[in-house]
Amino acid sequence: MANTITFPDGNKREIEPGTTGRDVAESISKSLSKKSIAYVLDGMVMDMAEPIEASGQFELINRTDERALELIRHDCAHVLAEAVQELWPETKVSIGPPIENGFYYDFDREKPFTPEELVEIEKKMRQIIQRNAPFVKKVLSRDEARQIFEKMGESYKVELLDTIPEGDDVKIYSQGDWFDLCRGPHMPSTGHVGTAFKLMSVAGAYWRGDSDNQMLSRIYGTAWADDKQLKQYLHMLEEAQKRDHRKLGREMDLFHFQEEGPGVVFWHAKGWKVFQHLVSYMRRRIEEHGYDEVNAPQILDKALWEQSGHWGWYRENMFTTVTEDERQFAIKPMNCPGHVQIFKNGLRSYRELPVRMAEFGNVHRYEPSGALHGLMRVRGFTQDDAHVFCTSEQLEAECLRINDLILTTYSDFGFGDIVVKLSTRPEKRVGSEEGWDRAEAVMQTVLDKIAADSDGRIRTELNPGEGAFYGPKFEYVLRDAIGRDWQCGTTQVDFALPERFGAFYIDQNSDKQEPVMVHRAICGSMERFIGILIEHFAGHFPLWIAPVQAVVATITSEADSYGEEVIAAMKAAGLRVESDFRNEKINYKVREHSLAKVPAIIALGAREAEERSVSIRRLGTKHSTTMSLEEAIAALQEEAIAPDIRRKRDAA
Repeated sequence: MANTITFPDGNKREIEPGTTGRDVAESISKSLSKKSIAYVLDGMVMDMAEPIEASGQFELINRTDERALELIRHDCAHVLAEAVQELWPETKVSIGPPIENGFYYDFDREKPFTPEELVEIEKKMRQIIQRNAPFVKKVLSRDEARQIFEKMGESYKVELLDTIPEGDDVKIYSQGDWFDLCRGPHMPSTGHVGTAFKLMSVAGAYWRGDSDNQMLSRIYGTAWADDKQLKQYLHMLEEAQKRDHRKLGREMDLFHFQEEGPGVVFWHAKGWKVFQHLVSYMRRRIEEHGYDEVNAPQILDKALWEQSGHWGWYRENMFTTVTEDERQFAIKPMNCPGHVQIFKNGLRSYRELPVRMAEFGNVHRYEPSGALHGLMRVRGFTQDDAHVFCTSEQLEAECLRINDLILTTYSDFGFGDIVVKLSTRPEKRVGSEEGWDRAEAVMQTVLDKIAADSDGRIRTELNPGEGAFYGPKFEYVLRDAIGRDWQCGTTQVDFALPERFGAFYIDQNSDKQEPVMVHRAICGSMERFIGILIEHFAGHFPLWIAPVQAVVATITSEADSYGEEVIAAMKAAGLRVESDFRNEKINYKVREHSLAKVPAIIALGAREAEERSVSIRRLGTKHSTTMSLEEAIAALQEEAIAPDIRRKRDAA
């Protein structure tokens, strides 16, 4: 029976059984067939040699298509494995998937790979790619595959056979004489991998992630469609290394970590100033948007966490303690159960809704030691958390209000490239289908309005099935100065907690009604957000949030007295300023304070003291500007105004 495929332009074609993607491409043109590396049927990427077994939306893709990147990386992993086994035949292979920005492959080898060997492997990979051997799929019985891999001594492949569900095909893909157990799909041949790849590093990895299993050697690589993309990615990695917040945190004297407090931050005076400026800014913003700041207890009885459901599904991530009277408590991993208790305390009328509660709550979550990463992944952090209790009729307006708060906040920090993702119902969830239908319909309307009102500046996407088990959510993903994406803000509807805790309000008919609960975060973790800011600005904070806005450095001791006057005048103007009157050369002082990312260095010599002027050198520039002390203070004062305060001033 013939199948009907529909092309992107809407044209349809009937095809006979057994027709492959390559057959369709060749029927259109030989050149199209040569360029095409896979086809897509109803969203599923398939080999060009795969028969089209059903009707559906059909599309041919080439190497420049974004969907081709995963294929390039997958094929590159196979080429890597072949290269390793050509060079060291005794090495056993395990798995080699594509990952974000690249791929890896795990090998069982007596000694770890060295950097010199990675160069040798790359050379061999390029030879394999030049051979341009076709990828050929073969379907075997489970027993046939087992016999082949047992004979080869490939014990990991034998074990992987047992993970393939009964009824699924056992597929082997060959590339010349070398082959691998693989689900596919693959491009037509190894030559399509191209030359835009690089092996990056070697790490240890336990087989199947279990520390009781064999330690394997994992080779990481990156692969792209062309050399330009590869160079851009490698440049981004170089920039990321320079901007590493842990490195800059040391140089700027902001914070440190130590073994006695794993995963918790030791904030230094300058770092704590940045933290407090961020909190002050957020306090002004939430007050402007109608939130009341609250504070829920740090430690609560196990019974409350059982009622909320956290004890059942989050217990291993909670820090707990048992008191002498044998009561068990947990340090809060999140603020929401406490906020529900505050909402429940007293009778609530529909006239009070929406109720907006915000808290800069200090929370603790157990993260494995290997997962900790500076400010980005910690065990103790501060959430700029908020919860809105509203009626279902108010949900749309509240989501739009939250969206405005989130987007203007990101804009104030210089983030303009933002994606808002709507994540819808997962397979496992709580709440009624009617409730999910209503919430998703409202949030889809909000998403459409966000897209329409932003004139294309804000991108929107759907994440089907990626919502929380307790409700749909928006995720706000921002892109930093070097092109990395960070998921920060969230807006989440919650069907579970109000019901679990019996939260209600009295409606206009004097009946009890369950409120809609919306979780809202903007920075998410204040610590992580500061880490993102450090890397986004490369430590060069905008003046309004910089811990030290200027350093007054004297060129000669004759200017020390004038320097004291300058410092006093700047402090009186509300500027954060430090002095450097050491008996050191001015170039030494400039280098030191530039490394510490001080935005403005004010150099004072005998001439400046006599003229009552200042010489200002801004971070990142090689030249100084001379102006009067009054002009300098006025300019720095204006620049140091926080963006939200400036916005209010300009609107007045």
